[in-house]
Amino acid sequence: MIEVVDHDPRWAQVFAAVAADLTEALSGVPVVAIEHVGSTAVPDLPAKPIIDIDVLVATQADLSAAILALTRVGYAHRGDLGIPGRHSMAEPDSPRRNVYICLADSLAVRNHLAVRETLRRDPALRREYAAEKRRLAASVTELPDYVEGKTPILAKILARAGVGESELGHIAEVNRAQG
Repeated sequence: MIEVVDHDPRWAQVFAAVAADLTEALSGVPVVAIEHVGSTAVPDLPAKPIIDIDVLVATQADLSAAILALTRVGYAHRGDLGIPGRHSMAEPDSPRRNVYICLADSLAVRNHLAVRETLRRDPALRREYAAEKRRLAASVTELPDYVEGKTPILAKILARAGVGESELGHIAEVNRAQG
């Protein structure tokens, strides 16, 4: 079963606390930014109650240093999971958060930030996305089916954000592969 719940304003506080911990763990690593991404970062948007966090770094060397720093404090490196420029880190204490170390100029980051910003600005599109998320959560039982089912609405959101056709095609491909 896929759990999608109403937006919880406490998600921003959870993000802030985790970001503070990440900042401490990553001291000495040149971090560009720590971003709250995904549906929990968009006010008034229902979401799976899992906080998505992107730690942005500028270079491959910084990415390696960030992975090492987080493994030292208990995170497990899960690799890029098929998404270039984005490495998944399993947090030791919570399955309710996804932490990714990302190259700041990667398609994965542009995708996450474009979706977040477009949905924050466009209430009608946010409502349409919310309805599709709830519909999918009620009709599929496996996460890969849920992710793939969101691809058409995400493509619409990304197109509205100005993401080009070739990048949209690549994102759709990655979503299918994740399924």
